[in-house]
Amino acid sequence: MTHAKEDSINCPFCQVDEADILYQNDFGLVIYDDNPVSKGHSLVIPRRHISSFFEVSDKERKSLVTLLELARNQLKLLYQPDGFHVGFSDGHVANQRIDHLHIYIIPRYSNQLVHLDQRWGVISESPH
Repeated sequence: MTHAKEDSINCPFCQVDEADILYQNDFGLVIYDDNPVSKGHSLVIPRRHISSFFEVSDKERKSLVTLLELARNQLKLLYQPDGFHVGFSDGHVANQRIDHLHIYIIPRYSNQLVHLDQRWGVISESPH
């Protein structure tokens, strides 16, 4: 179920500055995450204000996957990561903090530990 137009007015993913867009097409765009967990951490975002991956149309899904592949290829060229985390949170119980679908692509480097925090639904406990 899509959100009302009023919801999109305050949505940071509906108000992306053109200068921040790395790639775009008719159905989506790619930006760098403004709070990255690794060098190159990016987001693939649909243009339509929609909260769930399971609500996107077939055209949107194909378009988002195309953007994801473009982002991956560019990140490989720029940063030479050893792998990637790719995914999304769907719903508040899954710790989705912004009610606009965003697919994250996080470059992983063999010599770098990634600290996943509360944004990812993970709470680290201090060792005793």
